[in-house]
Amino acid sequence: MACKVQELCVYEFNERDRNSPAYLRLSQKPVNALGDLVPFSNKRLGITAGLCVLIQHLPEKNADRYEAIYSFYFGDYGHISVQGAYLTHEDTFLTVTGGTGIFEGVHGQVKLQQLIFPFKLFYTFYLKGIPDLPAELQGQHVPPSVDVEPSPAAKAMEPHAVIKNCTN
Repeated sequence: MACKVQELCVYEFNERDRNSPAYLRLSQKPVNALGDLVPFSNKRLGITAGLCVLIQHLPEKNADRYEAIYSFYFGDYGHISVQGAYLTHEDTFLTVTGGTGIFEGVHGQVKLQQLIFPFKLFYTFYLKGIPDLPAELQGQHVPPSVDVEPSPAAKAMEPHAVIKNCTN
């Protein structure tokens, strides 16, 4: 039986205002190595927060492969949790593992596009198993671009420019 798929597009901006990401060199090596941890918390439509564990450093590509576990917080709407491989040099698909609020029972996947590592990312969610998304989350999205910036009102977390009860 076919399941309705809903797309939700989200930019993530790391403005370094949260001292994020933190790079914890548990390997104690001078280069990125297996077991290094990267906890993070970034603003966007709401907030993303989570943890990446370095699985493989790819010096020939000047890149890394992480196992990522994190959540996207959408204020009063709830949150979506994801996990999976995160490659810093190419588009990645992660698994949507669940959610709360209007996202309770969600499953599917999310495409992560690295626009400017690690400062600007674009996510396209392919969500299944939930009622129709509210109009506020279905608006016309701005296509992925390295030139996109949040509005001054969004940066200031003004109520009309962010999701209701989006935490800072």
